[in-house]
Amino acid sequence: MTELFDVAAIGNAIVDVIAPADEAFIAGEGLARGAMTLVDEARGRELYARMAPGVETSGGSAANTVAGLASLGARTAFLGKVANDQLGEVFAHDLRAIGAHFPSLPLHDGPATARCLVNVTPDGQRTMCTFLGASVEFTDDDIDPAVIEQASIVYLEGYLFDAEPARRGFAKAAGLARAAGRMIALTLSDGFVVERHRAALLGFIGSQVDLLFANEAEALALFETDDLAVALDGLRSRTRLAAVTRSEQGSLLLGDGEVVSIPAVPVEKVVDTTGAGDQYAAGVMYGLAKGRSLEVCGRLGALAAAEVISHYGPRPQVSLRELAGREGL
Repeated sequence: MTELFDVAAIGNAIVDVIAPADEAFIAGEGLARGAMTLVDEARGRELYARMAPGVETSGGSAANTVAGLASLGARTAFLGKVANDQLGEVFAHDLRAIGAHFPSLPLHDGPATARCLVNVTPDGQRTMCTFLGASVEFTDDDIDPAVIEQASIVYLEGYLFDAEPARRGFAKAAGLARAAGRMIALTLSDGFVVERHRAALLGFIGSQVDLLFANEAEALALFETDDLAVALDGLRSRTRLAAVTRSEQGSLLLGDGEVVSIPAVPVEKVVDTTGAGDQYAAGVMYGLAKGRSLEVCGRLGALAAAEVISHYGPRPQVSLRELAGREGL
C-alpha cells in the first residue's frame, strides 16, 4: 500500500499555557518541580488565575512532534480528541495550518478541550499541571484505519496509556500497523506513566513496539534500576530500536547491534525545555522515514531539540528543514 504519511501520531490534544515562574511560586503552589501533575478543571482554573502572563499555543506531546516533523518537511497525520469549543477549534486550525492531516471529530457532549499549564523557572525547567478534559475521551472508535495503514511510522504517546479507552485505541492501531507492515513507535512520556503502568507497558513494548523513546529517568524507572547499562540491556531485549535522551549529555540510539552516542547541540541559553523530547523524536523519526543512518537520525533529533529549548513554547519557531540543511543533514 502506498504511504501517504511519513508519521501518523496518536496523542492528547492539548492547548499549552506557558509562563515564567520563580521557585517561590512553584513551592507556594505545592507543585512537583520538573514533573507533570494531573489536575481537575477547578484546580486548573485556580492555578491559571495565579500564573504570570504567558503564551498560549496548541500543544500535546505527540502533536508537538507532528509540528516538528512538518517543519522538517514530513508528511504527517494526527489523531486526538478535542471538544467542540473555542480551544478545540484553535487546536484543529493550528494543526491543519502546518499541513498535518487531522480527521478526528470533536466531542460535542462532554468535558472541555484539554489544557496544560506550564510554569518555567529561570533555569528552563518546566513544571506542568494538566487538565486532560476531552483528550481522554479518545477511544478505539477514533482510530482511522486508512491513516494508520498508510503511515510509514505510527507514533503513540505514552500519556494516553493512562486512560483505558485510549489504551484500547493503542491496541487497535498497533494491530492495524502490524498487519500493514508499518513501524510502531512509542514514547514513555513521563515517569509517572511508567510507575503507574510498568507491567502493562513492558508487555506492550515487548509485543508491539519497534521503536521506543525515553529519557534516562524513564528508562531507569521502567526497569527499576539506577544502573543505565541495565536499563539499556532491558531495552535491547524488548525493542528493535530505542532512543534514550540524557539532557546536556546528549542521547543514545540503540539498534542493529550498536549503540550510537549523539552529543547535545549547544545553545546560547536554555530558555524553556518544554517540547525538547517531542522535537528530538521528530528528528529521529524523520530520519528513519527517509532511510537515514542512526547517527544522522540522532543528530536531527538533537538539532530539533536545541532549537526548541532556545525559546518559549514546545514547537519550532524557525524552519527545521533549513537548519538541517545548513548542517548538512
